[in-house]
Amino acid sequence: MRVNTKSLLAAGAVAVVATLGLAGCASGDSGSSNDSETASSTLTVWVDAERVDALKGAAEAYTEKTGVKVDLVGKDNADIKDDFIQQVPTGKGPDITMGAHDWLGELSTNGVVAPIELGDSAADYLPVAIDAATYEGTTYMLPYAVENIAVLRNVDLVPEAATSFDDMIAKGQAAGLTQPFVVEQGAEGNPYHLYPFQTAFGAPVFGTDENGYNPEDLQIGNAGGEQFATWLGSQGKNGTGVFNTDIDGDIAKDSFVTGKSAFWLTGPWNVGAAIDAGINVAIDTVPSPTGEPASPFAGVKGFFVSAESKNKVAANDFLVNFIGTEDVQLELFEAGNVLPALSAAAETASSDPIIEGFAAVGAEAVPMPAIPAMGAVWQYWGIAQAEIINGADPVPTWQKLTADVQAAIAG
Repeated sequence: MRVNTKSLLAAGAVAVVATLGLAGCASGDSGSSNDSETASSTLTVWVDAERVDALKGAAEAYTEKTGVKVDLVGKDNADIKDDFIQQVPTGKGPDITMGAHDWLGELSTNGVVAPIELGDSAADYLPVAIDAATYEGTTYMLPYAVENIAVLRNVDLVPEAATSFDDMIAKGQAAGLTQPFVVEQGAEGNPYHLYPFQTAFGAPVFGTDENGYNPEDLQIGNAGGEQFATWLGSQGKNGTGVFNTDIDGDIAKDSFVTGKSAFWLTGPWNVGAAIDAGINVAIDTVPSPTGEPASPFAGVKGFFVSAESKNKVAANDFLVNFIGTEDVQLELFEAGNVLPALSAAAETASSDPIIEGFAAVGAEAVPMPAIPAMGAVWQYWGIAQAEIINGADPVPTWQKLTADVQAAIAG
């Protein structure tokens, strides 16, 4: 495997690790032995169980180069965050954990993560990945994957990509379809999937400043938000019927894989189902209803260093100079089929036209806000959208959403 020599740590971190005579890792309920015979120079790394094998090469290479053992512990992805938050303050848990960038607000608030020094290597990553890894001006995560939604198109039904939202519907209707486009909603709505359309109206959730998203700059209720709400209502029950809260994820999937719909707004996690159904799939950017870019949320996955780790230098070195290499990021890509965060690896992975399509959409994506105030938005956002789709007066409903969110953030 290649070692990243661009990092500021690359030249000296290994020597520092060796001379420090590293103290033992923050041991605890890591799923492995924590008795006194554990080597003092050991990094414990919690990993999604499905990606342990993808990291074995990096772990072995790091041990061979530095003498520091890397103990990879497979964890259920559903348990990693809560276990990490609970165990780190007690001095237990791992030195490093795998996780998602939208955990950052909670992890930072609980004081369980340490900053990461990327040095010059920060320039080697997709910009959206670095933005997502940074919280209040400080980088806390080594990113390895970027995930976003896009439009899956049935090429046999509609050979050409749509140039706009209206063109998408028209193309599907021209193909003889009564439901040209599907996107999952459900009784409580699904604002994650509708966000690209909202951004096309110039209504992000929060404004940004030099430190990232600003919780005091709520943008969801601006004029663009009300315009989006009006448009959403026109596409709902009392309008075109394009958006329907009766359509959940399973119904949307069935409609596309059975050829009832030519366009499906979803994520890479559903591509396999479409291909297995024999659909000739292309990946398109989200067609805009306004002419402005329709920017979806990006979810970025990566690795965090424990604030209580006794091995922060080694942990940083392992992440930046070993996990942050093209070879390892491609190994992780092959394990999860999600676009790598490292630009060189992303370019290699994009030789696959499906990945290339998601990467093109990802270039217009914005990180999902990781700030704690986002919880107040999720609490009301989808329900308000569902009400509008089902016929509620759009502007007053959107204004109430904004007031509810503002009150929840303030209180």
